[in-house]
Amino acid sequence: MENMQTIGPQKDSPAWVIQTWAAFMLSISMTSFGIVNLPVDNWVKGFMSMGLAFSVGSTFTLAKTTRDLHEARRLAARIDEAKVEKLLSQHDPLNLK
Repeated sequence: MENMQTIGPQKDSPAWVIQTWAAFMLSISMTSFGIVNLPVDNWVKGFMSMGLAFSVGSTFTLAKTTRDLHEARRLAARIDEAKVEKLLSQHDPLNLK
């Protein structure tokens, strides 16, 4: 098992993390500013604000679910790879019993 590669967790750079948070904050603030300044009744603004809040919440949920599925598949693939490595290490091609 010397040749098995250890796959560590993927690390994002600090610049990427800052960029994603900045883009998130900018988009939320600009959308909120647009909703506040719409020339419509307050009930319409409230409805649009609720839609924005639900969209943000469902986006976080979707991102977490997608990440969890990816990590589960990666773990299953690593387990399968370890099983194959074990079978190959136990196999002796010269022994024809």
